[in-house]
Amino acid sequence: MSKAILWQSAAVAAVLGALAIPAHAQEGGETAPQAEEAQGGTIIVTARRREERLVDVPVAVSSFGAEELQQRGSVDITDIAQITPNTTLEESRGTNSTLSAFIRGIGQQDPVSGFEQGVGIYLDDVYLNRPQAAVLDIYDVERIEVLRGPQGTLYGRNTIGGAVKYVTRELPDETSLRLRGTVGTYGRAEGVVTASTPLTDVVRVGGSVARLSRDGFGENLTTGEENYNKDIWAARGTIEVGGNGGPYLLRFTGDYTHDRSNARGGHRLIPGAVSGAPVLDDVFDTRGGLVDPAQDVEAFGLALNARVDLSDALTLRSITAYREDDSSSPIDFDALPAVDVDVPAFYRNTQVSQELQLIWDDGGPFTGLLGGYFLSATADTEFDVRLFTTFAGFTAFTQADVDTETFAVFGDFTYELTDQLSLSLGGRYTWDERTADILRQNYLGGGSPVFGGAGIPFGAPSTDFQGTADFDKFTPRVSLSFQPTPDHNLYASYSQGFKGGGFDPRGVGVNAPAATPGMPTDDEVADFLSFAPESVDSYEVGYKGSLLDDAVYIAVAGFYAEYTDVQIPGSVACNVGGIATFCGVVSNAGAAEFKGVELETNARLGRDMLAPGDMLRFQGSLGWIDAEYTQFITNIGGVPTDVSDLREVQNTPEWSGSATLGYTTPVGSGDLYLGSTVSYRSSTNQFEVPNEFLDQPGYALVDASIVWTSADGGFSLGLYGRNLTDKEYITSGYNFVAGNPPVPTLGTEGTLTAYYGNPRQVYATATIEF
Repeated sequence: MSKAILWQSAAVAAVLGALAIPAHAQEGGETAPQAEEAQGGTIIVTARRREERLVDVPVAVSSFGAEELQQRGSVDITDIAQITPNTTLEESRGTNSTLSAFIRGIGQQDPVSGFEQGVGIYLDDVYLNRPQAAVLDIYDVERIEVLRGPQGTLYGRNTIGGAVKYVTRELPDETSLRLRGTVGTYGRAEGVVTASTPLTDVVRVGGSVARLSRDGFGENLTTGEENYNKDIWAARGTIEVGGNGGPYLLRFTGDYTHDRSNARGGHRLIPGAVSGAPVLDDVFDTRGGLVDPAQDVEAFGLALNARVDLSDALTLRSITAYREDDSSSPIDFDALPAVDVDVPAFYRNTQVSQELQLIWDDGGPFTGLLGGYFLSATADTEFDVRLFTTFAGFTAFTQADVDTETFAVFGDFTYELTDQLSLSLGGRYTWDERTADILRQNYLGGGSPVFGGAGIPFGAPSTDFQGTADFDKFTPRVSLSFQPTPDHNLYASYSQGFKGGGFDPRGVGVNAPAATPGMPTDDEVADFLSFAPESVDSYEVGYKGSLLDDAVYIAVAGFYAEYTDVQIPGSVACNVGGIATFCGVVSNAGAAEFKGVELETNARLGRDMLAPGDMLRFQGSLGWIDAEYTQFITNIGGVPTDVSDLREVQNTPEWSGSATLGYTTPVGSGDLYLGSTVSYRSSTNQFEVPNEFLDQPGYALVDASIVWTSADGGFSLGLYGRNLTDKEYITSGYNFVAGNPPVPTLGTEGTLTAYYGNPRQVYATATIEF
């Protein structure tokens, strides 16, 4: 039935008749805009850290250029998940700018310190170590690439599930000024100003300032604040030295984001167990009473990307970066005025990274990359869990400071055995060191002093832990590629991914099992709080082809992965000193198997039947994945029990796909583009334990756009509609109930709270460039 719905969605897209699908080309430097005639044979990407035709790359990769993103009206990087197979990118529960990312069943939705991401997010080749402030708004972008499967032999940081690369524009050689303005429903008002100029023949400067704002989709009925609003200031600046085909390029960049949007309040799916508060009619309304601290996210980064041609064949690249972000967030889990499960939180993150690469390409049969990477990062999280309705003024405070130092050497080399057959071998050795300082202290009489509360310590700390753990592993990659002609590529690959272990930042040390009666020892607490690394062995076979004189591009990939020692972060109600409170439960409980198929196509249709200058394009994507746990150990009555038959892989729908039609025709002194996309995702589990209230059934979204662009590209005017059927769909949530009807397991009202994707929006954008 899922397949039938998907293909019906494709038919709807065809009837709606719209979106011309541009492709992604490159003209010098590292990246360049899309070209109208670019298709599979001429799309250029840098997925393997060198310029290659997309059809030549034996990797499952999707690429979205600036023109396509503009024509779709894409707002931030979460939008591309709708058109990328087996990929989930969403705002995390209770936040506006923290990212939850999953690719092929592997990811991480827990934003607190101590947990590594399963999907790497890169901003101009700089790995973002933490998910806070990682929902990157799309402006001044060159392209976005999504690589599926383990990455590590070509990229600075090893990521076990995949990578998302956000690449900004390089500066033009001439003085330029670009203005973009947007107005729309829900009071949307945005403006982006981008300017650049050369100072000398080799020095260029430029920058962008963005103001992004929107009223809320709903209201907090307790505080009167708008809910799901947007209030962001952002800026980027660049200084470039060299380039223009010369032997070197130094690119110094800085970026800044300040998000003062209101905290997102959740929608209760059940009535209040004590108050009887009914379920609200509008899913974007909420009643949470927690307002302190005010939601505030500030992030900035500095980076120096340097390229020096040491010879005609050898290039040295250096990527040096510093990043910092600071978030304040009031998360009202129960979404009611009562202080039932209220969680004020601070997240403070810093990172320093250095990557060096030597790239060899002399035009001969051998090409390769050798690299080294270093990262030093701190992730500090502080939060209260206020349970005043359970016990008067009772608060469980957690402070978790987790530092990471990692060093790696990696390489990836390709040798053309014949004109048609090439072999790639790669490997990586990673050393991770994780240091944790975790404090859990209960308070009575109010919140903790860290958040301005009047509470006083209640008993000794339930966790007071300092510890260090080291993890290291070699991860290989090998692929064989056969190209019977330059426009066809058959490949097979094997790669291994690895993610280091760590310490549960919410674990309660006094609950650690003790070998003898009494308090557990330090070693027993360390064992209780720690979790081991996880790894994946991934196999992939694929075909890429550019057909019919570059009129059709098609990519098909089949994959199989064995995922072992799967880290399962979680939190539950538990008992500490006779009081029900909030505990972390993290383990390497799982092993899983993933197998699936992905299809992407981009085709120019009816070329001979269209009027001169007209173009009809179709773009489609289809992902199928069978993701299941083969082992999931949990304690039932003190006995380790495999409950894998009762667990699901979270945030991984079995089917995902999209269908887009686009038509471009000359109108006046420019081109008019009409486009529509239907995207589909089958039923999705929010957590490993299925929940009939919170899990999202399959759904389809319909988008459309009309864009007119002048012949010289200096002016464009677009009208966009997103989620035109106004579909309500859940993207994340909190669950602290059990059974049906639900019974509270934490707090008295029962926490079963959902967050939703954006409703129908219509907006217009005008862009002018001088």
